[in-house]
Amino acid sequence: MTAPVRPLRLGVNIDHVATIRNARGGPHPDPVRAALTAAAAGADGITAHLREDRRHISDDDLRRLMRDLHLPLNLEMAATDEMLGIALRHRPHAACLVPENRAERTTEGGLDVAGGQLRLTRFVEALGAAGIRVSLFIEPEARQLEAARAIGAPVVELHTGAYCEATGVARDQQLARLQRAATEAEALGLECHAGHGLSFDTVAAIAAIPGIVELNIGHFLVGEAIFGGLDSAVRRMRGLMHRARGGRQ
Repeated sequence: MTAPVRPLRLGVNIDHVATIRNARGGPHPDPVRAALTAAAAGADGITAHLREDRRHISDDDLRRLMRDLHLPLNLEMAATDEMLGIALRHRPHAACLVPENRAERTTEGGLDVAGGQLRLTRFVEALGAAGIRVSLFIEPEARQLEAARAIGAPVVELHTGAYCEATGVARDQQLARLQRAATEAEALGLECHAGHGLSFDTVAAIAAIPGIVELNIGHFLVGEAIFGGLDSAVRRMRGLMHRARGGRQ
């Protein structure tokens, strides 16, 4: 008897709507409006990264998202006391701990959980105690998965950037690495998500990995929205994910 196919959720990251707004100042385009548009187009959740430098999403954006959004909100955040206090005050559905570097254009790699277990445990415990589902954005490596489990995080998000940037044999190798990590995450009892750099051209192979239950995609969808609208981009991405998972349109 064939095992049932797991549903695959799509989280839409709205950070770069705020990046465009902040390039000129003023209220347009509004990331909260983008979140509501993505929700209407079939997104299962919204992701927003409140950075320490407030480069894109602002504190007011977060406040309005918590007020107006009826989908789960996943708050990406650095493991700092300031961000912990903000998360505990707003209590989003989920919080994803990510590395943060002031000089980076975007998140450049996974969180080193294995090298920071003592420091990160406090954040995982505090967020979990507040009813916030904690995930850790990590490289698809066994030691990072094992460390995530050791500090009590229920969810990991695998960094797909190296896969998306690779070509040819190197891409196949990166895909195999992600497949192994998803299998190991499941064996460890961790819920497995994935994201970073995914596009219409790269999403299918990741969506086809059975152990992954959620993809978080942002920059590409915001870019595609310039040409055909956010609604169309989200619907097309959902369709590609559905077909890759073995569904039929």
